[in-house]
Amino acid sequence: MRVQVLRLGHRVKRDKRVSTHVCLVARAFGAEKIVFEGEIEKKIKEKVKDVCERFGGGFSIEETSSAQKYMREMRENGFAVVHLTMYGIPLTKVLGELRGMNRVLIIVGAEKVPRWVYEEADYNISVTNQPHSEIAALAVFLDRLLRGKEFKMTFKGAKLRIIPSRKGKKVLKI
Repeated sequence: MRVQVLRLGHRVKRDKRVSTHVCLVARAFGAEKIVFEGEIEKKIKEKVKDVCERFGGGFSIEETSSAQKYMREMRENGFAVVHLTMYGIPLTKVLGELRGMNRVLIIVGAEKVPRWVYEEADYNISVTNQPHSEIAALAVFLDRLLRGKEFKMTFKGAKLRIIPSRKGKKVLKI
């Protein structure tokens, strides 16, 4: 399954850390790229690039001037558009249907999400109907959608690999 993430509403200064974590979760849990509406800060790109260089993988960050246009283009290219929102249908009710898809574009917001997203998304899905973090929603959604695939993934070009251990930290230099 091909998975991409579209990040709406990055707020400079306020969302630097959150947006970085959205990128890292997207990468670690199996997305091929993340697209930001508008220009993304250089430090975020550098941080994610550094992680990719050290831990491998072909994850990329891109920008678009119009999230709405990008979403429509992805739909035309066969992507189902999934908006993660606490107002949506519970993930458990549509999980089987989603797992049968080949391409999924996941929309995660930062600030108030525009009405058009709710209207144009193929699915408005919640991981809970309570206020929560977009980072948590993305992680839970990807874990459930991809059936825990993140535990078995290998990242090409890795210079470092974590060796799971009960105590301490073990890192293998490749």
